[in-house]
Formats: sequence, C-alpha cells, structure tokens
Amino acid sequence: MATPARRLALRILLDCERGSTTVGDLLAAPQVSALPPRDRAFLQELVLGSLRRRGQLDFALGPLLSRPLPETDAGVRAALRLGAYEILQLRVPDRAAVSEAVELAREVHPPAAGFVNAVLRRLAREGPPAAPDPVLDPLGWLTTQGSLPRWLAERWLGRLGPGAAVARAQAMLAPPPAAFRLNPQVPDALERVVRAGLIPEPLPVPGALLVRSGAGTAAVLAGEGVLYLQDMGAQLVAHLAAVPGLVLDACAAPGGKATLIADLLGDAGRVVAAEASPRRLRTLAALVARWGSTNLRLVAADAARPPFGCRFDAVLLDAPCSGLGTLTRNPDIKWRLHQEALSRQAGRQRRLLETLAPCVGSGGRLIYATCSPEREENEDVVSEFLARHPDFAPSEPPAWTAPYRDGPFLRTTPEGHGCDAFFAAILAR
Repeated sequence: MATPARRLALRILLDCERGSTTVGDLLAAPQVSALPPRDRAFLQELVLGSLRRRGQLDFALGPLLSRPLPETDAGVRAALRLGAYEILQLRVPDRAAVSEAVELAREVHPPAAGFVNAVLRRLAREGPPAAPDPVLDPLGWLTTQGSLPRWLAERWLGRLGPGAAVARAQAMLAPPPAAFRLNPQVPDALERVVRAGLIPEPLPVPGALLVRSGAGTAAVLAGEGVLYLQDMGAQLVAHLAAVPGLVLDACAAPGGKATLIADLLGDAGRVVAAEASPRRLRTLAALVARWGSTNLRLVAADAARPPFGCRFDAVLLDAPCSGLGTLTRNPDIKWRLHQEALSRQAGRQRRLLETLAPCVGSGGRLIYATCSPEREENEDVVSEFLARHPDFAPSEPPAWTAPYRDGPFLRTTPEGHGCDAFFAAILAR
C-alpha cells in the first residue's frame, strides 16, 4: 500500500483535474492538516511540484507510452506523473518512487500496475528525452520544460517575446518565496521570529520581509498571529490604499490586504472590509480575530451591489481575476483556465469598477488591482473606465514604488521582482 501522503496527493490531483475545487482549498482540507508535519510538507511538494511541472513530466513520459497520456485512465495518469516527479525532481530513490507509484496505480486501476512499473522503470533507467532549445524552439520549450498549456505559451510568446516568455515561465516553476509581515499588535513579533530560527531579510516594499528557509516554521508563527504570510506584490497593493480616513476593501477575503491597511493607518483611519461569500467572510473574521485589528469592521456585502450610504477616502478593488500571476503558488490555474475566461473576467471587472466608483468621495482614490499579468484584465479595463469617467484620473504613486512603475500604473513580475505578478492603478477623483 502506498504511503498516506502519496495516496492523498493522488486524490488531490484527481480532484484538481476534475475542476471540482482549487488546489489551495484541497491542501487546506482537514485530512491534510491531520498529517504529521513532515508528511504534510512532502504532500505539498508532490502536489504543487507535479502541477507546476506537469508539461515537463508529460514530455518525459510521452515517448514511453503506446498512446497519448491524456487517453490513459485519469488515476493511472496521476500515478505516472507523481512517480515521474519523484524520479526527475526529488531525492527519492528510484526504486522507492517506482514502487509507490505502482501501489497507487494498483489502488485506482489494478490492471495498470504492471504498465506503470514498466514505464517508470524505463524512465529511471533512460532519463527524459532532450529538451527543446529555448532559443531555437521557444514554443517547444514553453510547452514542455516551461510547463505551460499551449494557448498560454503562444500568448506569452507573442506578447512578451521569446526571451521574456521563457524567463517568466522559468520563474513560475520555482516555489514561491516565503514573504511575510509582522503583526504590530505583537510587541515581540520580530524577537519571536528570530528565536524560532528564522533569518528575516527586508524586501523593497516597506515592512515586507523574506525568509529563504524555514517556511514551515513561518507557517506555525502565522497560525499564532505573530506574522502573516503575504506576497510582496500583495503588500504593495495594500500600501496604495492606506489613505487616512475611511477606507473600503470591497473584495476583502481572505483579509491580508485589509489587515495591512488597518495596520498602516492605526489611529489615522478605519477600514471597512466587505465580502459577499459567507464562507470567505468567516475566514476573514478568523484572521481579524487572530490578528487583533481594532480599526477594522467586517461587512457582508457584494461589491456588485455596494450598500454603503457614505463616501470613502479610498476604495480598494482587488478584483476577481484569472489569477495567472500566481502560478507559482496556484499552479492548477494554468491547467483549468481557458483563454476565453479572460474576456469574461474583464467584463466582471468593468462592472465592479462601475458599481464602486460612486463610493469614492471627492478627492478620494480608487485603487484597482489584479493578480494577473494580462492586459485584458488590467490596462484595458482601466482605460475603458477612465474614458467613461472623466472625473477620475491616474494618480502619481509613492516615490518608493519607482521600481514597479509601468507608465502610469504599477506592475510586479516573478521574473523581475521575485514575487507574484500584480497590476495596480491609482485613480484619483
């Protein structure tokens, strides 16, 4: 019988392929939390690593199969990918990797156990085929070693050019950096981080820190409310909305940006954190309670129908988007998203901007942000909004954001800044 971590990894990969839920939700399930820390870390490595590198794994397995991998049984396909990932990427003895994958196959489709054994033993013996050259065949590299679906590889190749597309895909294959910020309500937060053996390094965004090892320890401290694990790009967006006075975070869950805005304002302002989903509102409430924010109020409200009778000094629309800027931590997105989704998201984003614009007071600002690098969800949405609303105009960002300036907007990229790809526009009324 395969180990519990591997069996759970296979189930999660199957659920991801069915599109029933996100990998983040699956990895937060109680059965995952119940695993011992070492097994939980191994499970996360198997799941996230095999999703990040799925194109590379399929390329390695392809020549060893008598028919295309997508035509095999889903459970067998997942077992092959997990076995291939262990053989090619982890320090697991080949014999153990093959044996465990065979046991997984035996559990999901017993007749395929011998087939999985033969394929993976041959992969361990012969290794993968030669990779396409990223210079001579960038599309071939992007769809294999770069592990992008073809539509996304073609898109980035056409819009970024070969060198930048390869650099972005390469950056998104790596696990995300463990960026975080301290809880100002915990006076000895930094001391506790250091006592735990972590060595924090300052990042360019004020208050953002990084640890290069010890992510598991950081996660424990996060559970204790000492720190909050948050990408540097996400922290940058929150800084833009920290305007003295009354601030609305219109799509606030899970709450990282709302609590940071509240921390930055202190006694100089109040934050209203709105969320439409009851489940996500509960998650947000749990974070606020753990964090100890006293100038933040939660409201069950839909940004598409804002119920507020007052005007805000700043409104943050961290818009629902494709999430293509977060592929390092959410690699399942690239395998379940289709290009048509970008136009659907853009339509939703335009509608949300329209409904929230009246909430911004005279002299206030509307911050529009996404965790997507795609123009349809970013510049195009903002440009259309500004054309319809001459009372809004792009505002000058703070001087410290100069490394992230992209014309009148701000942008972070994994290949350029070592964080998720975020877009932000400050629109002043």
